[in-house]
Amino acid sequence: MKKYLSIILLCNIQLLCAQSEKMEARINAIMTQTKSVGLSVAVVKKNKIIYTHSFGLKDIATNTPLTDDCLFRIASVSKSFTATAIMQLVEAKKLSLDDDISNLIGFKIRNPKFPETVITIRMLLMHRSSINDSQGYFTLDAINPAKNLAFAKCYNAYEPANGYLYCNLNFNLAGAIVEKVSGERFDLYVKKHILDPLKIAGGYCVDSLNKSLFATIYEYNNDSARFEASPGAYNPRSAEIANYEIGYSTPIFSPAGGMKISATDLAKYMIMHSQLGKYNGKRIITKQSAREMQPAPTDKEAYALALLSTEKLIANKVMKGHTGSAYGLFSAMFFNPKEKFGIVVICNGTGPGYTNGFNTVIKQTVNCLYEELIEVTSSK
Repeated sequence: MKKYLSIILLCNIQLLCAQSEKMEARINAIMTQTKSVGLSVAVVKKNKIIYTHSFGLKDIATNTPLTDDCLFRIASVSKSFTATAIMQLVEAKKLSLDDDISNLIGFKIRNPKFPETVITIRMLLMHRSSINDSQGYFTLDAINPAKNLAFAKCYNAYEPANGYLYCNLNFNLAGAIVEKVSGERFDLYVKKHILDPLKIAGGYCVDSLNKSLFATIYEYNNDSARFEASPGAYNPRSAEIANYEIGYSTPIFSPAGGMKISATDLAKYMIMHSQLGKYNGKRIITKQSAREMQPAPTDKEAYALALLSTEKLIANKVMKGHTGSAYGLFSAMFFNPKEKFGIVVICNGTGPGYTNGFNTVIKQTVNCLYEELIEVTSSK
């Protein structure tokens, strides 16, 4: 009997190896087709990580291969960490999603065309504040009437809550509110209250991380058809941090896009949201908070609190999560809480191209991983 079991186990291992080789060959072909530098992925099934792998290069100049422990600046996927921090403070009754942000941020924030309409935290997190990025978002001076005479240009023509416009300044303001209410510097708050409890590495402060693990990020130059390194992605801004003002200097860490993390650890964080706020026995936010962050199950295309839903990534599957793009990097973190699967893909440089609103290498890789590791095995 043991002999037969051993034979069955060996056959299963051989089958899995063959399946993995086929999938990895597909991904390598996708990378060649899209002219991608490096790709790090993680796949979750039944709320467990079942596969991680890295393809291509961490650094072109040194021909260093990408590995699973490499850290990436994940761009706008970072926004959900900021929203998670806000929800923790809501649960602690230190603020409400419907609070007037003017009372929290320290200066008046009102759309001059609608001076009586309160702009709330909820509006920031849903990109419905009527605020835009036209004056920049790397400093709160952009929207501060005492610092910028053109502050009115930061507002759109419609009334707050009556329109949607994706805006990074929304989340840098939200990060400043985290500092004002908690009294903790934003990067330290996220580490202490989100990353450390989940036992995952990463963070917003470059100088606090192992820089040898950073995957170089590359912008594709269409004119030269070459990749150019983007050192700004990991600018430590050490001198500015030395003169940091809690509740105002926050954009230095970019709550809108500055998280540095590996694909594997991002998958662990994703599982927490898929399981409504809990991972490995540690609750980060309540079920109610987690549900509020996610679009309703019936919403196929919607944006809630830093998490969106879409049916355009994987056909006929409503996925929840976020994409990111900055400095040449592209990232995606999406999960299906009903079916308990999720996929993380991070690319540190790729050629131009979009499909159904998604970067082509991201979309094709997500679908390859789904077809080979989720759909095929689920049908057996």
